[in-house]
Amino acid sequence: MKEEPINNNVFTIKNEKGENVECEVLFTFESPETNKNYIVYTDHTEDESGAIKVYANIYDKNGTTKDLLPIETEEEWNTIESILAKLEEQELKGVKE
Repeated sequence: MKEEPINNNVFTIKNEKGENVECEVLFTFESPETNKNYIVYTDHTEDESGAIKVYANIYDKNGTTKDLLPIETEEEWNTIESILAKLEEQELKGVKE
């Protein structure tokens, strides 16, 4: 996947069919363990159960390349899923208060 410049947390990628898809950045973070930068984003589509689809990739924070790279290990996915779970928990607490 290739990305266009991020503007106000929105960017456009080309999907596997070559179509432009607008995506919104949910958050980015750098992992000291892997020394990589990650971007977590959504295209606001839903899966079969009605949940919003969320994607994650490795990105070049310095902008040397605009390619979004695949997550390489199960450990990286576990880190991202843990962050998403914490954010969801915080959001649910905010709704209940």
